[in-house]
Amino acid sequence: MSAEDQGSASAYRTNALLVLGAVLGISAAVASTVSVRARDAALADGVVATVNGVPLRTADYARAVEALASDRRSPLTEADRRHVLNRLIDEELLVQYGVNLGLVRHDRRVRGDLVSAVLAAQVASVDGYQPSAAELRSFYAAHSDFFALPGRLRLAVLWIRSAPARSPEEAMQRARDAVEAVRSGESFEAVNLRLGDMQIAPLPDAFLPPAKVREYLGPTVVQRALAMEPGEVSDPIASGAGVYVIRVVGRDKLRHRELEEIEPQVRAEMKRRAGDDAVRATLDRLRVEGNVVAAVELP
Repeated sequence: MSAEDQGSASAYRTNALLVLGAVLGISAAVASTVSVRARDAALADGVVATVNGVPLRTADYARAVEALASDRRSPLTEADRRHVLNRLIDEELLVQYGVNLGLVRHDRRVRGDLVSAVLAAQVASVDGYQPSAAELRSFYAAHSDFFALPGRLRLAVLWIRSAPARSPEEAMQRARDAVEAVRSGESFEAVNLRLGDMQIAPLPDAFLPPAKVREYLGPTVVQRALAMEPGEVSDPIASGAGVYVIRVVGRDKLRHRELEEIEPQVRAEMKRRAGDDAVRATLDRLRVEGNVVAAVELP
């Protein structure tokens, strides 16, 4: 470490000790006077202390006492309860100090934690949301495709091995040649015999659920197949050990299920969307109430 870095580190440690000493000093002062202030100042109902005007709720204090009691074999003493209150006061002092330092605005981790907490609170605001039977039926009727099972697939598969038979580049070029030949009119079966390699576990020539096709060919091939129309031939699809070319021989339509079969899933999705709506409504309100000015032309 350079002399300059050592100096910076030493200064940082000195500042940290000064801050810690100041906070501990404040905490000690609060600890010695809190009982007097409690007698001299009238606290609102449900408030166990105030720190620079910020109330500490009795409910939060009670939860902290309960947590400490659960770790103790013997009943808590008055000193234990006072210790809990002093720790809550210390925490509030540090929070206020951090806000005054600007950590909320300048520390990315603190900002991220705060945003996550606010989002979680908005989503939690709909925890008690329970749609009526009529709302459930209406939602499912409007979004039945969202809950439908994907249709079965019947695929023809051409597989070209790379290592050790050939390099990845050679395998890809061979696959491109195969695609060009099929799209030029040569049958898929003939091109497979001429350019394809034998598959150790060939895909059955039958209609199969996408999950079963995934077991044979992997998720990338299934995703591509689901986006294709019957009769369509794919571009080369690289995999770990070679390259696939597929032709969609046929596919079933989406299979819709009865609401009673998947009612818990529908309710969960409605609740999730209600949480998203709560977040969006809060953001819209904050934008209206706030003073937001944005550049017309972005740099």
